[in-house]
Amino acid sequence: MTDPTPSEQRAATTSLGELVGEVTRDMSTLMRQELALAKAELKDSASKSAKAGGLLGAAGYAGGMVVLFLSLALWAALATLIGWGWSGLVVAALWAVFAAVLYATGRSELGKVQGAPQTAATLQEIPDAFTRNEENR
Repeated sequence: MTDPTPSEQRAATTSLGELVGEVTRDMSTLMRQELALAKAELKDSASKSAKAGGLLGAAGYAGGMVVLFLSLALWAALATLIGWGWSGLVVAALWAVFAAVLYATGRSELGKVQGAPQTAATLQEIPDAFTRNEENR
């Protein structure tokens, strides 16, 4: 027969309660370490998301400025042909058409939103499940 290893000797001399306590401490330590890792990862992700959000916001602002100055340039270009007042109305009318198309498209997309149909269907089945269980008693 071979000599027992140190861990086998320890297991033979340690009570079940001590072994369970050790496993519980190890699990607790593991859970704390996993929680700390998750916190660190989420903090890093939140930091990167905030930076990306700020950059996207700045890009949106810059895009708005581009649209503004292109509109002013179109207004000035049309002013040489039809005058300042009429060119302002033409640019405003173009923006009104653009806004109307965006509004109609957005309203159409909003009509397609169904919410949470699968969850609603599942929730409607819950009372039936309770009723079936009470009938079987």
